[in-house]
Amino acid sequence: MTDTYQPRILLAEDDDAMRTYLERALEKAGYEVDSVDRGTAALPLLEQRRYDLLLSDIVMPEMDGIELAQRCNEISAETKVMFITGFAAVTLKANRDQPQARVLSKPFHLKDLVLEVARTLDDRITASL
Repeated sequence: MTDTYQPRILLAEDDDAMRTYLERALEKAGYEVDSVDRGTAALPLLEQRRYDLLLSDIVMPEMDGIELAQRCNEISAETKVMFITGFAAVTLKANRDQPQARVLSKPFHLKDLVLEVARTLDDRITASL
């Protein structure tokens, strides 16, 4: 099979080291990744390009990940959403406000992240068949 399509991920993470770490891991796993340091920087990209997945930290300056996901749903309803967070209480809010989104709690192993991303994108592909 010579399918060369690379799923496209928009990563929103305000921590520079974490963003770089996640971006490299996802690219190594075969994904095309655009990354930004805040939700407000993600909005123009969502309007310009099609993304298969929005992978967003929940707690960020200017616009949190939940608000970003809500805006993403308005701009690009077909884009899946997955959250990463280090705060348990925020996880509960994410589950309530974005019930379709997966939430991965920090700390996590990169293998777990790549596996959850693959599962999320697989669900999207399966749902479109």
